[in-house]
Amino acid sequence: MNMKYVCSALAALFLMAASGGAAAGAAEQLRRFVSSAHSAEGEFRQTVTGESGRPPQQASGKFAFSRPGKFRWEYEQPYPQLLVADGERLWSWDRDLNQVTVRPLGNALGATPAAILFGQGAIERDFELVESKAGEAEADGELAWVEAKPRQTDDERKKEWGGGFQLMRFGFAGDRLQRMSLRDNFGQTTVIVFTHLRLNPALDAGSFRFEPPPGADVLGDLPVR
Repeated sequence: MNMKYVCSALAALFLMAASGGAAAGAAEQLRRFVSSAHSAEGEFRQTVTGESGRPPQQASGKFAFSRPGKFRWEYEQPYPQLLVADGERLWSWDRDLNQVTVRPLGNALGATPAAILFGQGAIERDFELVESKAGEAEADGELAWVEAKPRQTDDERKKEWGGGFQLMRFGFAGDRLQRMSLRDNFGQTTVIVFTHLRLNPALDAGSFRFEPPPGADVLGDLPVR
């Protein structure tokens, strides 16, 4: 499964919006989520559709994050794959191939969905928030949607993450972030539905550390010990 669907994905990454009060507009709910969700965990279902008419690709798994820059995104179906960011590096492990890819996290989150879910929380600096409506792919008129438009384009960042995004949308029901919809520059739309969400739990720090398993083929620069 391509990395952009995760740090996009999965990034990021997720979750309940901020607490309390009467329902606000989706943009305000997203702001409150970013400011108050310091950690979270839950499960996800992912559907990827394209313009070629091929059947949608389905996947599911679980996730956790701890701001800033630490997250764990684990695909369980249809194929096991794990992505772990420890705040400095991003590890990707394909279990079937026993292949690990590691790269510096650096500023790679940038103006991506992962920056909203796992980043520093500077959402107004990197994005313009625009109230929106459900698109055809989201297929749910009950949610309030907000579109996050990157304020600037970074060609190197797009290259790093596999092509960039044309559209990033977040769907709320009441005070809860339930869906994320992403349209990439290849014409594919990814819709992620979040379930069993827990906001600000105490998470095991070991969840965000990764050691390549014995015999794994490691691509990229390993950390200096």
